[in-house]
Amino acid sequence: MNSIPLTKPHGPGRPKDMEKRAAILDAAKALFIRNAFAGTSMDAIAAEAGVSKLTVYSHFGDKDNLFREVIRARIQDLLPEETYNFDADADIGTILSRIALIHAHLDCDPENVGTFRAILSDCRQGNPRYGKLMWEEGPMRTRALMERLLQRAVDAGKLDIDDITRAGIQFMSLIKGDMMMRRMFGCADCVQTYAKEVEENARAGVAMFLRAYAPR
Repeated sequence: MNSIPLTKPHGPGRPKDMEKRAAILDAAKALFIRNAFAGTSMDAIAAEAGVSKLTVYSHFGDKDNLFREVIRARIQDLLPEETYNFDADADIGTILSRIALIHAHLDCDPENVGTFRAILSDCRQGNPRYGKLMWEEGPMRTRALMERLLQRAVDAGKLDIDDITRAGIQFMSLIKGDMMMRRMFGCADCVQTYAKEVEENARAGVAMFLRAYAPR
């Protein structure tokens, strides 16, 4: 007679837990954009994700941590660290143009602008810590990655920059211009024309940056 195993074989992991986590992040992102942070409850997130509130808390602890994870996951999906890789054999203008176009398109994307609006709404209602979370996980992360790239370009003789931090801020300002603010205030009337302007402004910003920092 065949013996019955006393223990169950181990499976390949816990995919359902990961599916629940992803569902919670997706639900939280949608609700934060729709209702802003203050107007989104953990109950609503659980209902949207199709899980219990206890499951939401077991994965993320509290709403602040959930919000941070939403922002972190979103930014890492859109701007992985590889975006800022430096290749000493590549043309620095090509590298910077690639980064500029990625950033310009993302910052002017309607969904991302919706997130910015939600954050601003919470700040206006006296909840600046959520804006701080966004700042830490978004601009501060990308600033550090951009500074690393610029320093490597300087070390390779591709750029001549004394103040790396200031140059990184200048780069981001140049490539965005007023395009994101126009989208924020609903002034991007023609989608085709606006998209063209976003790219033209980003390329012009790179050209100006290189005129300032190319080795003499």
